[in-house]
Amino acid sequence: MGRDLSSRTFTREDRQRYRERMQRCMDALGTMLAEGSFSFPRQQMGLEIELNLVDRAGRPAMANTEVLEKIDDPSFTTELGRHNLEVNVPPRELAGDETLDLERELVSTLTSADDKAHDAGTSIVMIGVLPTLRHEHFDRRWLSPQPRYAVLNDRILAERGEEVALSISGEASPLPGRSGEKLSSFAESIMPEAACTSVQLHLQVAPDDFAAHWNAAQALAGVQVAIAANSPFLLGRALWHETRIPLFLQATDTRTQELKNQGVRPRVWFGERWITSIFDLFEENVRYFPALLPETGDEDPLDVLGAGGTPSLTELRLHNGTVWRWNRPVYDVVDGVPHLRVENRVLPSGPTVVDTMANAAFFYGAQRALTTADRPLWSQMSFQAAEENLYAGSRHGMNAQLYWPGTGWVPPDELVLRRLLPLAHEGLRDCGVSDEARERYLGVIEARCLTRRTGSQWQRDTVAMLEERGVDRDKALATMLARYVELMHAGEPVHTWPTTL
Repeated sequence: MGRDLSSRTFTREDRQRYRERMQRCMDALGTMLAEGSFSFPRQQMGLEIELNLVDRAGRPAMANTEVLEKIDDPSFTTELGRHNLEVNVPPRELAGDETLDLERELVSTLTSADDKAHDAGTSIVMIGVLPTLRHEHFDRRWLSPQPRYAVLNDRILAERGEEVALSISGEASPLPGRSGEKLSSFAESIMPEAACTSVQLHLQVAPDDFAAHWNAAQALAGVQVAIAANSPFLLGRALWHETRIPLFLQATDTRTQELKNQGVRPRVWFGERWITSIFDLFEENVRYFPALLPETGDEDPLDVLGAGGTPSLTELRLHNGTVWRWNRPVYDVVDGVPHLRVENRVLPSGPTVVDTMANAAFFYGAQRALTTADRPLWSQMSFQAAEENLYAGSRHGMNAQLYWPGTGWVPPDELVLRRLLPLAHEGLRDCGVSDEARERYLGVIEARCLTRRTGSQWQRDTVAMLEERGVDRDKALATMLARYVELMHAGEPVHTWPTTL
């Protein structure tokens, strides 16, 4: 979705040509997989972090164009909303001290960018959902000015044929006589999607290993989000611990209520089965989802492949960018050489760089250990259980009950401490990660589970404390966010943050 798109109206002929071209892309991909055409010299990781801009009062600052001009760094790009930025980290090896070097680079890069953002009267915030967003910030005029965002907005709304409906019921209150908070709202654009700011973890894998890595990522999604939740508030309501998960699904949903009732699949999708090849995922995308943006390029992928070249698979990649799987398959070409990646998309942004690195290390380590196990976890666990874990972890955070083979139903902190943390240590050692890096980042995960304090829990606790002092919700959210930003810049992991103000 990073490419520019035309804003013209698509015809029936466009759709037919696009469908035919996607089938040729699939045929080319199948041939490349059969012939072993992919590069895999070493295991590389990549990272994307989505960011928010706020003004001095903590409100969304619709100023990404001006801020990007001041930052003047090609690793920073726009995102859907004018209050969003994204920083892209070049791929690097996972082994050795690379993660420690990356942490230092990220701190330096984000600190420099924030200093320059101050020149535009804004600050950068790493958080899953900005708690000071209001309904007026979902207006279409706040889309970033690049044409692709307007095209995407128009196509999703055209497919849906009605307003975007937001309906989220929060976690039940632990206080007697108090039910959970609820949100019921509408938007006339897909701008609610811009409220969802995430971290995307990429891992380059060999074709034969892709299925195991994707299956492992799916199995881990629920516990990942439970121990890293950082998105409890939306439009003034305390909702899920990771409200970003249901919000993203609803903001991009092209289905009417009748289509939902028929069981039509949403474009934000967990999936429906364990896989045996990356081909399964692209095949599902083509089979189940109509084209949102049926724009074709000039390349015929089979002709390119027949001439000894590497096809870009333009149409297949564009289509893949409009099916928002929580673990997405990626086909990419760098310097004429194709490779495959698993893109993990369940994590929220923030709270700090070290928390982000810890989340990444836990994921990569546990994923690696699961892929090398004698008996695959997914042979012992239903796919539906993995999906239920995602939604339970998102809704309840550390209070969730997750299913895990051999353990049964267990809270995420206990599951991590007893089962997954030792696996993550084993996996990172197997990846060649240095002992210093492994102990630093997995030590953060251990301490977070022992204290049961995620970014979401800290935000909830801080707002509750302010409200007990008689502060109204809007003021409490703004005060909490100001303190959050201070602690974010101090850089200590969230489990150490105090809730006193």
